[in-house]
Amino acid sequence: MTARLVPEQSQPRITHRPHALRLGALARCDALLVMIPADLAPAKWKSLPRGAWLRSEYLRRKCRAGATLSARLDGKRHGLVIVGLRADTASAFETLHLAGRMLKETRALQPGRIALATVGLDGSAARNALEALLAGSLAAAFELPSFKSRQGNGAAPREITIFDPGRNDFAATLASSEGNNLARWLTALPGNELTPASYREMATTLARREGWRVEFFDRAKLARRGAGAFLAVTQGSEDDGSGILHVQYRGTGNGSSPRLGLVGKGICFDTGGTNLKAHRSMLDMHIDMGGSAVALATLLALTRLRVPYRVDCWLALAENRIGPKAYKPQDVVKASNGTSIQVIHTDAEGRMVLADALAFAAREKPALVLDFATLTGACVNALTERYSGVFTNRPEWREVLERAGSASGERVWCFPMDADFDADLESANADIVQCLPDNKGDHIYAARFLSRFVPPAIPWAHVDLAAATRTGGLAHINTEITGFGVRYAVNLLMEQDLLGEARRAS
Repeated sequence: MTARLVPEQSQPRITHRPHALRLGALARCDALLVMIPADLAPAKWKSLPRGAWLRSEYLRRKCRAGATLSARLDGKRHGLVIVGLRADTASAFETLHLAGRMLKETRALQPGRIALATVGLDGSAARNALEALLAGSLAAAFELPSFKSRQGNGAAPREITIFDPGRNDFAATLASSEGNNLARWLTALPGNELTPASYREMATTLARREGWRVEFFDRAKLARRGAGAFLAVTQGSEDDGSGILHVQYRGTGNGSSPRLGLVGKGICFDTGGTNLKAHRSMLDMHIDMGGSAVALATLLALTRLRVPYRVDCWLALAENRIGPKAYKPQDVVKASNGTSIQVIHTDAEGRMVLADALAFAAREKPALVLDFATLTGACVNALTERYSGVFTNRPEWREVLERAGSASGERVWCFPMDADFDADLESANADIVQCLPDNKGDHIYAARFLSRFVPPAIPWAHVDLAAATRTGGLAHINTEITGFGVRYAVNLLMEQDLLGEARRAS
């Protein structure tokens, strides 16, 4: 069972050709994906296979930016050339979305070998277009878990050729794509396959492969450490292997390297507990561990990039079940940092397990903590599934947090975190109430609740994954489960250098 939970698929073989598209090099290609400017000069169309016909279609259909064109490759019975028209002002999201549309057109063909190129784009525009096409191709080549008695024919792309005269480095794309695939794989697993116990076994197997250290805090250890918030959620479950898993990457630097904390909500199934969910709301609650999948997948991506700093990943693995011992509204429990919590609604379990996981992460005195969670429906209501929400205890970071979303194509919006919200979370008989009885602003109140478990001296950002799933996919991801968060985190840490910013400000 454990091996089955670790994706065994190999990445397509990638050939990087340091020159522009050469039509003679397409002999072994089943599909060619080319991104061009929406106003490509007439003479440039000659650089494309079937260029004259494609231009005539472009003129006939009066195509605009974002449109795609396709034609059969000369001499190929089933080969395709697919052209995507990119606007000069296209954002990262728009470029990824165009790449995703182009990849969708290859589905019926099921190409084994694809080629990626640009024509008429230069510099950063060409680089961004190729990066989007590569990210989309790697996502399309990855097959999510299937339990059908008859499996598909495995016709995902096996070879990817990149025509790149700019000789760009796509290491971050490869790393974040591998992480995204892992996050989508785990989130897609049904709840009877990915339980807290099997999740731990899977992560331990992955840790052995990657050279990570692993420590597990089971319920007995958590009880000794006073982790009453986490344990309250698990009261309705039998001994299902619930606990907090600590996975550590030691980094390639020296002992003075900063420390990053990643925290993820890993509710493997959420019934709502005593405040039982309705059928429609409960149906897909196997995905409620999506935050932990993003945290673990980000750890994998950073390992691939051989970052010099240490990374501690804390996964809060549990289920929120019903039963005679399940926690109840108006219970009072105490978290591991000594904060007493008055329970209001048992379906607000995510912030409960994160409270102790964040407190554990903070004890290591990291330079920065990032947490990921499919936490609130209020965030989805506020943003839809196209964005995710971000909250931070560093108001001056709003610009960099949103810039990472724009640059990565995984867009985020920063919500307020003013201290006066805390007045509404005051309890008559505990330090804090878990949530409000109604749902207004719940994403903000959840973030303010979580801030009680991260000391103010530690920089912290919380991502409420409203975009974890979206019907039809999002950007270059054409599956309902998006794996949103890995590209964002890699950009935030590698391109925006948020960890360095946190360390310089300390």
